[in-house]
Amino acid sequence: MIVFGAPETYSALEGITTFRGNHYRDGAAYGTRKVVEKKLEIVWTSEEIPLIDPQWPGVGWTGQPLIVHWPEKIRKIMNLYPEYKKKDFVEVIQATLGGVIYFLDLETGKPTRPFIDIGFPIKGTPLVDPRGYPVLYVGMGINSLQNGKTGTWKYRIFSLLDNSEIFSIPGIDSTVPRNWGAFDSTGLVHAGTDTFIQCGENGLLYKIKLNTDFDPENGKLSVSPEVIKYRYTHLFRNKKSYGIENSPAFYRDLIFFADNGGMLQCLDINTLKPKWAFNLGDDTDATPVIEETPDGVFLYIGNQVDHQNSGGYATVRKINALTGEQIWSRSYKCYKDELINGGVFSAAVVGTGDISDMVIFNISKTGTEWGGKLVALDKNTGEEIWVKDLTSYGWSSPVVFSSDDGKSYMIFCDSAGRMFLIDPKTGETLDTISVERNVESSPAIYNNMVVVGSYARKIFGIRIR
Repeated sequence: MIVFGAPETYSALEGITTFRGNHYRDGAAYGTRKVVEKKLEIVWTSEEIPLIDPQWPGVGWTGQPLIVHWPEKIRKIMNLYPEYKKKDFVEVIQATLGGVIYFLDLETGKPTRPFIDIGFPIKGTPLVDPRGYPVLYVGMGINSLQNGKTGTWKYRIFSLLDNSEIFSIPGIDSTVPRNWGAFDSTGLVHAGTDTFIQCGENGLLYKIKLNTDFDPENGKLSVSPEVIKYRYTHLFRNKKSYGIENSPAFYRDLIFFADNGGMLQCLDINTLKPKWAFNLGDDTDATPVIEETPDGVFLYIGNQVDHQNSGGYATVRKINALTGEQIWSRSYKCYKDELINGGVFSAAVVGTGDISDMVIFNISKTGTEWGGKLVALDKNTGEEIWVKDLTSYGWSSPVVFSSDDGKSYMIFCDSAGRMFLIDPKTGETLDTISVERNVESSPAIYNNMVVVGSYARKIFGIRIR
C-alpha cells in the first residue's frame, strides 16, 4: 500500500532529487551554510546550451536543477568520467530547452559524464530515483521545432549506469482526453512499493509499478513497468481544460493536483477514487504545497489568468487538504497578452522557523503589465504582512533557506535576468546579481551553492557568502 511518510524521509539520497524537494513540495534547499556577508557571487557558468529553436533558449519553466551526492558504491558503477568515479563530489543534473540534460560538478561546473540529448525542448524538472538507484525520469515539453523537425511525445526513464533509455510512456494514445502529449509535471517515486506516479499534459495520471531490478554489485539495472492510467471527467470546464502541468503533492495516501481548467483534485492514490474537487477558477500550473500542523493539513495554491481576459484575477488560497474546504483566499488583478499569462506560476513558500507565521506567493504581471509582486501573507488570516513590488515579473519559484544561526533568507529570480537575495521576514533586498536573461526556471540550493539556468543559454553556479 502506498503511504508517504514525513517529507524529510522521502529521499535516501543527500540533495534535491525532485521538483521542490519532496512530496510536500515545500522547498528546494538542502544542507547547511553560514551567511556572513549577505552577498551572492557567480563562481562558474556552464558551456553554452544548444539553441534548437529560437523560441526556446536556455532553461525554461519549471527547469529546476537536481543536486545529488551519490554514495561511493553507486558512483563507481555509473558512466562518470574517470576523475569523478574516484572523487567524492556533488552532481548537478539540469534539463534544458536545448533538449540536452547536463551532468555537472557542483563545485566547478565541469561536465561529470556525457550528456543526454533527446532532441526536443525539456520544460519541466527531472526526477532522480529517491532510493539512490541510478535512474533518471524526464519528460518532454515540445515535439515540433520551427525548422520542421517533429518527434513522438514521450516520458522517458534513463539508466544512469550508461545513459540508456530503459522505458518510455507515449504522450498520445487512444485513452487520452486531449491531443497534446507534453510532460512538464515532475512525478514522484514511492520507494516502499516501487511505484512511479506521473501527471501528463494529456490529462492522464499514471500510476506505474516499476518492478525494478537493480544489482549494484554487478552494475545491472532493469525495469518491467505495469501501467495504470487514471482518466477523469472535468467538472468545471470543457475538453480544452484537460492537461496537468503542475507537480503532484502527496499527504500519506492522498495525491493533490490541478489542471488547465482549474480543477484541483484529491484522490486516494491506492484506489484512484476521488475524495474531493475544488474549482480554482482558471488554469492552474502552480504546484500545490502541503503544510502539516497541529491544527490540520493544508494546501497553498494560486491560479493564473488564462481563460479570463487581461484584468482577470489570480487568487491565492489556503485549503483544508483533507476536506477541500477553503480557509481563505486573496485575489490580485493581473495582465495577460497573446504570449504570456499573468498570475501564479510558482510554488508558494511556506514559512518555517523565524517566518513560520507567513506564506509567500510570487504573482506575475500584476501592478503593471510587465511587473509583479511578492506577497507575504499571514497563514491564519490571509492578510498581507508585506508586499514587494517588482519592476519585472517572474515565473520562478522562490527558495527559502536557513543560515546556521537560524536566520531565514530567500532567493528569487525575475524575467529581467536578476537573482535577488531577500530577507523574507521583511521583503528587503540584500543583494542582486545578473544571470543575464529571463529566468523562468527555479533555483535549487545545496549547502552554500545556488544553481539556476536562464534564457542566456547558460547554467550558473552561485555562492551564498
